[in-house]
Amino acid sequence: MKTINCNGTLIDLSKPKVMGIINLTPDSFYDGGNLRSDKDLLLKVERMLQEGATFLDIGGYSSRPGADFVSEETELKRVLPSIQLILKEFPNSILSVDTFRSSIAHECVNAGASLINDISGGSLDQQMFKTIAKLNIPYIMMHMRGSPENMMENTQYDHLTNEIIYYFSEKIAKANEAGINDIIIDPGFGFSKTREQSFELLNELELLNHLEQPLLVGLSRKSFIYKTLKSSPEEALNGTTILNSIALFKGANILRVHDVKEAVECVNLLQNLKSR
Repeated sequence: MKTINCNGTLIDLSKPKVMGIINLTPDSFYDGGNLRSDKDLLLKVERMLQEGATFLDIGGYSSRPGADFVSEETELKRVLPSIQLILKEFPNSILSVDTFRSSIAHECVNAGASLINDISGGSLDQQMFKTIAKLNIPYIMMHMRGSPENMMENTQYDHLTNEIIYYFSEKIAKANEAGINDIIIDPGFGFSKTREQSFELLNELELLNHLEQPLLVGLSRKSFIYKTLKSSPEEALNGTTILNSIALFKGANILRVHDVKEAVECVNLLQNLKSR
């Protein structure tokens, strides 16, 4: 059984869970700038929780390809008040913070966040593993090369999936050595990967189960979906749901999505199918 400990609550991931995306940035590729007030934020949180989100992932630094640099001060000003506001209104919510900076992680966990979601797997901040171990919280490590600003210049692989598995093997060993107990891996669809490579990765996703760690998949409305369909992020929900279904069949434990209701329905239908 795959479980993680979030502030004393054991979350069983043997039935897949859904993580709702809360973007606090003005330049995210799909919903950047949509949350203009505290009321907007709380309404979105309330809807996601009602629709069945187990986790909410809060980000103050857009990680889309070519995203602008954001200072630590700006990132913290975006994220910290939102955590405090959400937990005041929804004290039982389980909040993840999407950051690659250990100082942001420390401040946010002290404010009540339960997990850290690091797109760099500790590569962009050498203090991250030490900080996560000290905080004793679950840690989502993603595969990416470089930084959000230059990651699409780093898409050369001899064998993509094998190299991702090797990357995680090394990262997991270092994280365990640092004293991190709960690790979740995210192969990073669209990060340092071309459209063709993202499809290759999804096709071989079950190979990551050999790492014996919970698997998070973030496919929601990404460019490799809508560019393949010659559409837009706004029109990519159906494509997202189809690929989320495939990811679940291949072992995904957490779906990170913009659209919670549809992802929860996907999980429930596939759980019923597998129980037959």
